[in-house]
Amino acid sequence: MQISDFDYTLPAELIAQYPPGERRASRLLDVSDRLVDRGFSELASLLKPNDLLVFNDTRVIRARLHAHKESGGRSEVLIERIVGNNAALAQVRASKSPKPGSKLVFGDGAEATVEGRDGEFYSLLFSVPVMPLLEQQGEMPLPPYLNRPAESADYERYQTVYAKDPGAVAAPTAGLHFDADMLEETRTKGVRHAFVTLHVGAGTFQALRHEDIAANRLHSERVEVDAACCDAIEKTRAAGGRVIAVGTTSVRALESASIGGVLKPFNGETELFILPGYKFRCIDALITNFHLPQSSLLMLVAAFAGTERIMNAYHHAVQNKYRFFSYGDAMFLTPDTAS
Repeated sequence: MQISDFDYTLPAELIAQYPPGERRASRLLDVSDRLVDRGFSELASLLKPNDLLVFNDTRVIRARLHAHKESGGRSEVLIERIVGNNAALAQVRASKSPKPGSKLVFGDGAEATVEGRDGEFYSLLFSVPVMPLLEQQGEMPLPPYLNRPAESADYERYQTVYAKDPGAVAAPTAGLHFDADMLEETRTKGVRHAFVTLHVGAGTFQALRHEDIAANRLHSERVEVDAACCDAIEKTRAAGGRVIAVGTTSVRALESASIGGVLKPFNGETELFILPGYKFRCIDALITNFHLPQSSLLMLVAAFAGTERIMNAYHHAVQNKYRFFSYGDAMFLTPDTAS
């Protein structure tokens, strides 16, 4: 398979720059037996009693910082991961790449010393604890294709209503469509909820580098799937219900926890790259947003729902002017039964 097999043409005006007025006001493309245009508010009609929705409860941190080098040059720091009270991995944008031993200075005089570099990420040692610094000076790290700074509304809307565990630098966007009332509607119908944690990294927006898909690797991300989630899935199976992942990050978390063939509690790192041909162990349906052309996430949904079905659905979405990417519309996917 080649990256070009997962390309499609997207008019720029279909990239959603802002969220809809209400979370549930997005559209929902139902990709099951046929393509059906729905509203996301209709989701409950697609669910059944004893189904289980699995959400990613990661919380987006204020990961973008502005700094200047000792020489006075401006720089931007995007935290990838906090690895200690005063330490983090980060991307640093500056006119010249900072060298080991150099310092980045923030607005209140706090500093970060560059200790080294691994690929795109710099290892930074801060003079103060990282999380309080982010809470005081950090900005919400909106995706690069929005081409705008974060605004006041983004601090609420680029965060799921059930976000709990801080650590992500990108939102698990399929969950952005749920408001408190919609969560309650699903519970009223007899649908249960479970939670995993996958701290989404900035690598989710980076392009794959090799045309041969198998030659690419994904950045490692932190995952936790606890015993309560595993138990909920076991009970759902026993009751004849479906396990429905809310977002590709929930899929990767569950599949990473079942890599040995059996789902069990997992707390560690994942670089799982799901491609067409992958045999899913945990999920029966998937709620997801529309993904970037030639991206690993588009390949994941193609692996689940079938490449031809997915590419046809994307063409349908473009023709019918769906809104794309983080603040855009959603899809409800069932498995590719032809494979």
